[in-house]
Amino acid sequence: MKSLVLAEKPSVAREIARVLGCNQKHKSYMEGNQYIVTWALGHLIELKMPEHYDTKYKQWNLEDLPIIPPKMGLKVMKQTNHQFRAIEALAKRKDINECIIATDAGREGELVARWILDKLHWNRPLKRLWISSQTDKAIKEGFKQLRPGKQFEDLYHSAVCRAEADWLIGLNVTRALTTKYKDPLSAGRVQTPTLAMLLDREEQIQKFVPKEYWTIRAEIGTLTTDWERDNEKRIFDKPKAEATIAKIAGKKGILEKIERKKKSEQQPLPYDLTELQRDANKRFGFSAKKTLTVLQRLYEQYKLVTYPRTDSRYLTTDMIGTMTDRLQGMLSGYKEEVRPLLASNGKVLAKRVFNNEKVTDHHAIIPTEQRLNLGELDNDERKLYDLIARRFLTLFLPMYEYETIHAIFKVESETFTAKDTNVLDLGFKKVLGKEDTEASTFGLQKLIQGKEYTVKNSTLNQKWTEPPLRYSEADVLAQMEKFGLGTPATRAEIIERLVETEVVERQNGRFTPTKKGKQLIDLVNDELKSPELTAKWEQELERISKGKADPKQFLQRIRRQTEQLVSEIKASDKSYRAHNLTGSRCPECNEFLKERNTKEGKILVCSSPTCSFRKRKDPKLANRRCPQCHKKMELHEGKAGVYFQCRRCNVVEKAEERKKAVNKREEKKLVQKYSQKEDFGTSLGDLLKQALQNND
Repeated sequence: MKSLVLAEKPSVAREIARVLGCNQKHKSYMEGNQYIVTWALGHLIELKMPEHYDTKYKQWNLEDLPIIPPKMGLKVMKQTNHQFRAIEALAKRKDINECIIATDAGREGELVARWILDKLHWNRPLKRLWISSQTDKAIKEGFKQLRPGKQFEDLYHSAVCRAEADWLIGLNVTRALTTKYKDPLSAGRVQTPTLAMLLDREEQIQKFVPKEYWTIRAEIGTLTTDWERDNEKRIFDKPKAEATIAKIAGKKGILEKIERKKKSEQQPLPYDLTELQRDANKRFGFSAKKTLTVLQRLYEQYKLVTYPRTDSRYLTTDMIGTMTDRLQGMLSGYKEEVRPLLASNGKVLAKRVFNNEKVTDHHAIIPTEQRLNLGELDNDERKLYDLIARRFLTLFLPMYEYETIHAIFKVESETFTAKDTNVLDLGFKKVLGKEDTEASTFGLQKLIQGKEYTVKNSTLNQKWTEPPLRYSEADVLAQMEKFGLGTPATRAEIIERLVETEVVERQNGRFTPTKKGKQLIDLVNDELKSPELTAKWEQELERISKGKADPKQFLQRIRRQTEQLVSEIKASDKSYRAHNLTGSRCPECNEFLKERNTKEGKILVCSSPTCSFRKRKDPKLANRRCPQCHKKMELHEGKAGVYFQCRRCNVVEKAEERKKAVNKREEKKLVQKYSQKEDFGTSLGDLLKQALQNND
């Protein structure tokens, strides 16, 4: 008898099949003596859409809402139907006695597999492969320690609750807003409170009134010092600032106190997904989505890092023995850093990283024992791997130790301070490339308490208070994590959704709400835009996954909430005007046209939901570059054919005509056509022979 192994992606399935010795390759699976490995293509099954319950829901009507099916149904996705049918055929084989779920070891991976098995009405034994890396060693060990499928029932129920809650609230509220205000308006239980946070920050910026203030800097002896009172260095009263600077001019300053404090900084814990996304955004400008995409390649394709979609920054105690192997794997790219660590047998100095209680489904993201070949990685992959690798190396090094020196001068009853840092031991910062933290303390080292020093070159600096900055992607991720909005695996997707629905724009790496976003948040129910409510839902889902909460009660509450949210929108007397309406009318139905930005330039679309008219506003941009300014040229079609134009430089170039490729069917027809007319073969040799005979 054989085991059916169900992986999430073909690439992962290939690796598992290779390790398990499944050498017989088929279109939709690979087979060996003991195992048959097949795969999903991401999701093969999805929740039924409203029109699958009743065809009247194909048309969006406010009076039909809310749509709350008594029992949510599942359907096979049309575009991946062929793969589901292939798995279905395998499941019916008499020589298969069990299924091993080998999808991603997380909530979403569990859902992918269970929905497939649910649709297959699977009733034979079920086991689960639960691994945190894709190396050969991890796969072999994972198959030796397969877990019973029953252990993951609660995780599956949690995943179903999340999917159904998103469907019920997201779909109903989106339909209600869109039909009531006649414009595509998207809302959801995570994206709406995230948008609300961005708009709160925008409101703070708009309401901000700058205030003028002054700072005083003075040279006392060999030091540059700052005026300070009650830990405040700003003076908001100009006459007071001017009086202070006049008061100290040319006077003597007494060194009243010099404080020295030895401090230490612990090694940072390894990355979870959200913190890695934040750091990659700050360091390299990567979006959360890009970080996750690159990280997934490092995990699946190169097997260099452990499971990416984790919310833990700790490791389990049974991993202590794997540290040396991981360092050996990194050696080729980090010789200088790793050799001394191997000499001390890979001893981890940051003991607090090993904590079983703080590891949920997966431990932190760290390198695997896979041998590193930096030459295989592209620039983005190297950057991200380097972040993970260096953070991992800090665990083997001592703490960063330094001394702070704080000098306090009194000049005519006014306080002036100077602060400096003296690095005692760089410790883990050696591998982070932060040697520049060492500061010059020469001036402070020579000071004597109680001695007088002359005040020289005092200056008054005028400044203005500044509004808070708009959120960067790193800031949004930090806020989502703080309020428990979404999960590490879904946060990137939520941010992209806000951009795609045109409620926020990325400008210079920061998010600016659009007119549409500002109006949308006014229309949405207060409850739905509350981060606290969504955080409460996420906590409840987490409790369901651990078997501590009832999934049925959760979904009953979601159903009641859906009814309430829709009825509030129906009863609302708020107004909305599409932010992108133009003065032009649709030639087909006479409704106003709306302007939309796309990757290929601006387009005009009809504002009527029943009309599909659309036309390009701007000419299509081609990949051809202008020879003068090197910008993309416009693509036009005139009487003389297709041509490229750069309006900026007034350059016009004719497009080369491409010969249309003849497909096999057309080629066959041509051969038949000319074969009937002439009594000779159709090979090139026969044609040439006939041509020569004709010439004779």
